Amino acid sequence: MKMITAIIKPFKLDEVREALSGIGVTGITVTEVKGFGRQKGHTELYRGAEYVVDFLPKVKIEAAVPETLVERTIETIENAARTGKIGDGKIFVADLEQVVRIRTGETGGDAL
Repeated sequence: MKMITAIIKPFKLDEVREALSGIGVTGITVTEVKGFGRQKGHTELYRGAEYVVDFLPKVKIEAAVPETLVERTIETIENAARTGKIGDGKIFVADLEQVVRIRTGETGGDAL
């Protein structure tokens, strides 16, 4: 099992969620986050004063998937979240040692 974490632009969330549902990824966790990479923020004008916005709003998606779905999940997120512009995001993949469903006590792949 793997934990796939993707940081994407907020307006792409619905597209990514629908695409993941289409390939059989049953559960995701979504968190609103802020960050910056190569974009390094931007400046905004508010009531005549210029403000530097260092951290841009992003969305973090986490999904635990079986080994058989890892590559397909990565490709799906990549295709659904891509705009072709800087700041599209990143995908991280980490090993997942154990999963336990609290309600039933199921473990491993059955808990997904």
